[in-house]
Amino acid sequence: MSSEASSVVVADENGAAETVGVGRYVEMEKDQESSAAKSRLSGLLWHGGSAYDAWFSCASNQVAQVLLTLPYSFSQLGMLSGILFQLLYGLMGSWTAYLISVLYVEYRARKEREKADFRNHVIQWFEVLDGLLGRHWRNVGLAFNCTFLLFGSVIQLIACASNIYYINDKLDKRTWTYIFGACCATTVFIPSFHNYRIWSFLGLVMTTYTAWYLAVASLIHGQVDGVKHSGPTKMVLYFTGATNILYTFGGHAVTVEIMHAMWRPQKFKAIYLMATLYVLTLTLPSAASVYWAFGDQLLTRSNALALLPRTAFRDAAVVLMLAHQFITFGFACTPLYFVWEKLVGLHDCRSLCRRAAARLPVVVPIWFLAIIFPFFGPINSAVGSLLVSFTVYIIPALAHMITFRSATARENAMEPPPRLLGRWTGAYMINAFVVAWVLVVGFGFGGWASMTNFVRQIDTFGLFTKCYQCPPPPPLPFPGGGLGNITMPFNGDGLPPTPAPSPAHYFFRHHRHHSHHRGL
Repeated sequence: MSSEASSVVVADENGAAETVGVGRYVEMEKDQESSAAKSRLSGLLWHGGSAYDAWFSCASNQVAQVLLTLPYSFSQLGMLSGILFQLLYGLMGSWTAYLISVLYVEYRARKEREKADFRNHVIQWFEVLDGLLGRHWRNVGLAFNCTFLLFGSVIQLIACASNIYYINDKLDKRTWTYIFGACCATTVFIPSFHNYRIWSFLGLVMTTYTAWYLAVASLIHGQVDGVKHSGPTKMVLYFTGATNILYTFGGHAVTVEIMHAMWRPQKFKAIYLMATLYVLTLTLPSAASVYWAFGDQLLTRSNALALLPRTAFRDAAVVLMLAHQFITFGFACTPLYFVWEKLVGLHDCRSLCRRAAARLPVVVPIWFLAIIFPFFGPINSAVGSLLVSFTVYIIPALAHMITFRSATARENAMEPPPRLLGRWTGAYMINAFVVAWVLVVGFGFGGWASMTNFVRQIDTFGLFTKCYQCPPPPPLPFPGGGLGNITMPFNGDGLPPTPAPSPAHYFFRHHRHHSHHRGL
């Protein structure tokens, strides 16, 4: 390596010059004292880039609406399996987030040796794959990452409608989806992950309150009469619950964008692990407490808030989760905004209004899909098995193995694996385990179970359902007074009566019928 390529001069956080190795790349986003032109208040609330900002972003993004569905997963898995899967996938998610950070460091160091300028360019995961492994990996990474983030945004929108219904049921959930779709569209005005400083902090505070509210309220409420904890009872439910937890700890699809927003991205290595450890202090007590109190009732109530009595504390939890889901919608959507900007040639545009206007078409399909598939809970498992499994587990592990497969690449690596884990041999074995486990358990069994459950929701409720898992309306009175004998019973699964079949119902039923007779 030449001396010219071995070091570069960068400005530190106070503007003083310092010399660092190539791997400690130039910080392009925090440019030669642009901070001097910004007010201290603006910098405090708006312009983040420290390790603390990254930690808040990772933790806040990881434990959003899925917090409300983890008790549902515990009812499918049982208490012991629910706890073990959270610990396992928390560690696996932290490992693959570390791999993504290593590959980002490697890519950026190589590009800066070539004098690449990222002054007005946000590096994304598919570009890292392109630079290290070629265009085929780029295309695969782009397809999985964009699809996952698209449905991740859809899930946040569905969760908004599901939650607000519990404090205002005068409007059905579909109408609330329309309203919150318009509200979430305002995230087009947030330029990048630099600008989520105050939002990440507030989002984590909101989620922390909700998690401990669920735990404490459930313990105070106590166990319902005749409570049963029969899970696991069916394989399809077991693996559906497992893939929802896989989805929970697969929130690192935005790792590259968060790193690129840091002033010193090399400090990211252990940040995601620290964020995961904090998240576990929220998810384990809340999920275990709610499942202990309500047991099998959660099998027909995927949103834990539905079972707790309405109080001022519950209403506060709903409002705070709504605000946090708005923030998480922005987290999931911002990388999609960047991809779209690059596609239409406006990524380096200085005008915020022009960029915001160009981003609006990204929100439209998200809005539409949230109205088609409002299945809060089951959609998490489907996305976890089919998209998260590849996007943030299998692809990063394989990419790391292939990038450093040669002795020369390992010798010149900017970030060798920790000695504690056995260096390259240990890293290879862990990567192989992650790929095999997620491919078989997450994608294989999880994909089968989650799609079976997802199609069952379509058959039961239909597409474009107006109010998913809403309680039935009260009995209608007779003209002469009284309620007569008319009732609106739940069906045998504890769900509202099945609505009139939609066209999609007949399509799936017809397709399966003919597939059976063709021997398919």
